[in-house]
Amino acid sequence: MKKTWLLGFGFFSISITWALYNAFVPFFLDSFLTSTAMIGFMMTIDNYFALFLQPWIGNRSDKTSTRFGRRMPYLLVGMPLAALFVILIPLHTSFVTLVLFMVLMNLAMSVYRSPTIALMPDITPEAQRTKANGIINFMGGIGGIIAFGAGSVLYGANPSFPFIAAAAITLISMLILYRNVKESRDSVVPFEAETKRIKLRGELDRTTVMLLAAIFFWFVSYQGVEALFTLYGKHHLGLKENAASFSLTFFSLFFVLFALPSGWLGSRIGKKKMIMIGVCGLFAVFAAMPLIQSVVLLRVMLAIGGIFWACININSYPFVVSTGAERSIGTRTGLYYLASSLAALSSPPLLGLVIDQFGYVSLFVCAAGGMLLALLFLLLVRHDGNAVRAGAQAADSAAR
Repeated sequence: MKKTWLLGFGFFSISITWALYNAFVPFFLDSFLTSTAMIGFMMTIDNYFALFLQPWIGNRSDKTSTRFGRRMPYLLVGMPLAALFVILIPLHTSFVTLVLFMVLMNLAMSVYRSPTIALMPDITPEAQRTKANGIINFMGGIGGIIAFGAGSVLYGANPSFPFIAAAAITLISMLILYRNVKESRDSVVPFEAETKRIKLRGELDRTTVMLLAAIFFWFVSYQGVEALFTLYGKHHLGLKENAASFSLTFFSLFFVLFALPSGWLGSRIGKKKMIMIGVCGLFAVFAAMPLIQSVVLLRVMLAIGGIFWACININSYPFVVSTGAERSIGTRTGLYYLASSLAALSSPPLLGLVIDQFGYVSLFVCAAGGMLLALLFLLLVRHDGNAVRAGAQAADSAAR
């Protein structure tokens, strides 16, 4: 598991960058736009590019063969570019330059996000992947805590400081991965140039489609709340900007505390059961939020929500990978991020539009509805996520 902890630095850098982006970029946009729906839309316009790039790059990385490996080249290109553009975001001089830097940063992150995550199943046997995903998400959760906690302090000192710190962490993480993870030595899924061509469409069987639909709807809820919560805290609860972002620290903290137990429980009782517990629990949390006016109680509910989000998020990616063949890990990683990117680009503007019409209290009403839809599609998935399907194993064996 030592390699998994080292690999976690990749997810750590991704998580800290996204957390800072979602927490503070809406404040930059708020200086130019008066509509919450437009702010939500601008927070997702970059995802239209990521939507097509991540599945394609994930599929492409399955077929890449270089002396650096099949995933590492994408990290070596994407991470330095992402570091550059994340620094430029708070240095914008106009609405046009702000949007330009946002798009370029997210394009750069799309280059390496799927290959970074695909490295985990590449170097981890199937039976240990849920635990390994708990480890890398633990690292990602630490990134979220740092982003919302220390990031709030840095933002108060100077709005550019959190973004400079995120860029430095990205570059350091890249060096750690490059020096310690050697694909030719560590991979349990060796690349073979003659492997049968992997097609995205061929991976979309009924089980995968239902699972991706469930993923889409729980990310609609999560992404919408994450992107608009700081505005909810500022305009609905009357919190200061840094206090609103600091409140999200409680969600991230308890996500981190439950990341490893969630992975262990997913291996013991099944990924699907743990996800269902998480979806039901987070539905209850979101449904209760409109009734809460106390900051203390708000943060308690966010902490409980972090626990249930761990049940979902720790087990969902290994679930997607387990329903396919070993040779298609990068492709299925891309499909996973396709579903989450669709949610990321549709949720904030739609929820922002609802907020414009009905007020900020509607944010959590819609989020609770998204969790109910996720539960419906999850109930239609007939795979428990504990083992690769026999058919997929046979196909994989035949391909090898």
